[in-house]
Amino acid sequence: MTPKVLVKEKIADAGVALLQDKYDVTLGVDWDDAELDAKIGEFDALLVRSATQVDAALIEKATNLKVIGRAGVGVDNIDVPAATKRGIIVANAPESNIVTAAEHTVALLMAVARNVPQADAALKGGEWARSRYGGVEVYEKTLGILGFGRIGQLVAARARGFQMNVIAYDPFVSAERYAELGVEKAADTDAVLKAADFLTIHLPNTPETKGFMNAERFGMMKDGARFLNVARGGLVDYDALLEALTSGKLSGAGLDVFASEPMTESPLFALDNVVVTPHLGASTTEAQDRAGVQTAEQIDAALSGEMVSNAVNIPKVGTEDMKILEPFIPLAGRLGKLAVSLAETPAVDSIEIDFQGRLASFDTRLLTVAVLQGILQGHTEEDVNLVNAPALADERGIKVLETSTSTSEDFTELIKVTVKANGDEIAVGGTGIGPKNDPRLVLVYGQDFNLNFADHIAFFRYEDRPGMLGIVGTLFGNKGVNIDNAVIGAGNEGSAVLAITSQQEIPKDLLEEILKLEGFQDGHVVSF
Repeated sequence: MTPKVLVKEKIADAGVALLQDKYDVTLGVDWDDAELDAKIGEFDALLVRSATQVDAALIEKATNLKVIGRAGVGVDNIDVPAATKRGIIVANAPESNIVTAAEHTVALLMAVARNVPQADAALKGGEWARSRYGGVEVYEKTLGILGFGRIGQLVAARARGFQMNVIAYDPFVSAERYAELGVEKAADTDAVLKAADFLTIHLPNTPETKGFMNAERFGMMKDGARFLNVARGGLVDYDALLEALTSGKLSGAGLDVFASEPMTESPLFALDNVVVTPHLGASTTEAQDRAGVQTAEQIDAALSGEMVSNAVNIPKVGTEDMKILEPFIPLAGRLGKLAVSLAETPAVDSIEIDFQGRLASFDTRLLTVAVLQGILQGHTEEDVNLVNAPALADERGIKVLETSTSTSEDFTELIKVTVKANGDEIAVGGTGIGPKNDPRLVLVYGQDFNLNFADHIAFFRYEDRPGMLGIVGTLFGNKGVNIDNAVIGAGNEGSAVLAITSQQEIPKDLLEEILKLEGFQDGHVVSF
């Protein structure tokens, strides 16, 4: 029987035609929620945009559904866990708007530099304001880019076409990639802020980047610099931006996104040196058409039993292999995150992953991808999943070496992850313990451990002498942080590694207070 596909929202005709060539396609763009609920059980595939809410209740009724396609970047309107539980692939079109977003960034850059919308409004209002709206050239000016993923790199290439100097910072992009694009690799964020005549941000939206551009960072910028945001509204402290613009610290700003949307009233809108657009970064005919076609291709791949390259949930693995590998997927992800968090610099050059013992006899590519996901999560503008992580690592020039060893000295299975960054390397190892293969940390800083992966873990390296554990425990108690477990690693003479787990968040100032004490060499807190 020919699989049935429901196209619930309008997409490009080319996308519909692609599906109609092979499948029984129904166009349900005029269906209401009741009709969708009543008929969803008939279909093998569902294609939506952002308006249709594909919640757990609807998924429960979709008894034949094998794949859900979202014609766009996000999947906020789809209950991905519910779909995953039912074995339904969820795919989107994450690359559909990257060119459009990059071009809109450049459009705002030029509009801010040459006061295009202000002059347009004045002239249409009957004023010949030629002297008032003189601008600046971008030729040989410096464009600073924070976040050098797909969109940031496309912006850089276009800015180089204007013969701008470009400096960027993204620790998860290799030096070779910067060199290929003719872009200066900054040592850190501060270096970009201080050098930029124009600054554009393309960062992920995480708790750590909320309000990233604040008063302190605006204060580091050149007097008279200009600021652009076509990424995410939550990255900016808008009160701080308003102050920077009204005080004259910044000469202008171009904004496409806001902390809450739709946004129609803001003190920023009253400023003559601010250019705003209503989240148009992805709003081109080409991007919308591309999203529909790419999503149709993903649905075709899923129904044909092929690899779904833009799946946002776990790709298919053989049933028997999955029984063995499934418990190690979260372990691999946590080892990746731990390794990059413990590195002295997050500028990753290469990753080595060694699978030892029984794991060596299986196809471990899924575990390698899980490691990459853990390493990159929260460090790229795009959401990282078990499918796109290899491509994101490749785009950033991160080399990945996977090895397998059929024996392991101490464990039935062992995963060892080594991150190399700026000449330094950090290695961590983990295994599964018990009938459920609960993830355990067994190697850190070259020292042996046996530690459960709690929500929060603090690591300290210090001179191996009596009383150090007591000092740390006392300070944790003073801060009201309950210690679940404390383990001292066995390894190097003269130095020791202490790991402390807690279900409570470990404050940054507590870490800093401990590291000021005599004998403590370094420390990190990692939260999962």
